Amino acid sequence: MSENTAATQQGFIIPKHVAIIMDGNGRWAQMRGNKRVAGHKAGVESVRSTVTTARKLGVKALTLFAFSSENWQRPEKEVSVLMDLFMYVLTKEVKRLHKNDIRFKVIGDKSRFSEKLQKNISKAEELTCENTGMVLSVAANYGGRWDITQAAKSLAQKVQNNEMSLDDITEETLDQQTSLAEFADLDLLIRTGGDYRISNFLLWQSAYSEFYFTETLWPDFDESQFNLALEAFTQRERRFGKTGDQVKQT
Repeated sequence: MSENTAATQQGFIIPKHVAIIMDGNGRWAQMRGNKRVAGHKAGVESVRSTVTTARKLGVKALTLFAFSSENWQRPEKEVSVLMDLFMYVLTKEVKRLHKNDIRFKVIGDKSRFSEKLQKNISKAEELTCENTGMVLSVAANYGGRWDITQAAKSLAQKVQNNEMSLDDITEETLDQQTSLAEFADLDLLIRTGGDYRISNFLLWQSAYSEFYFTETLWPDFDESQFNLALEAFTQRERRFGKTGDQVKQT
């Protein structure tokens, strides 16, 4: 067991940091003869269930991929619904998060959002900033390449300002400039919806994480599905470059 995992509960090794690509909302709706936006609305309940389950099991950080920087290319109406749902979460669900000692954080380039949405994000983060039970990070207008690029720019600025030298740039100093620098390393990356790719999500952070892919569409992802992911994670041997024998000796 690596230092990045918490105590065993219900026979599972509980990862400290879990990230989820919530895929399949549109297909879920279309399979039922509805418009894609209905799937996004149904997916909100899966978010509630997943946050509740993660909090109950002792996960310390949960990061959800809500809206990528590429998603702006989707139909205008669908993007509008996603923004409305985001606003709903910020005005309604954050109060529930706060009540359950969950800190809320948004990662990504927030400059493209409306001024009203940016203000609500700030209010939600401020309201929950001292909560310590779990951190829920929502990746919105986020891309893994963007994250690495903005970290590199930050270091370049520090060198230009003579705050550090070129030789001071290391994996550790770059990591400190990424969106999730303050949290534990990513242990488990889950993707629902049946696709086997990470779609430019947490490229830096997922270097040694375990991947779990499921055919289950996001609106159908419930506590039992989360437990299946944890069961698979528990069975993995995490070597971090070592041999299996070396891991067994630690």
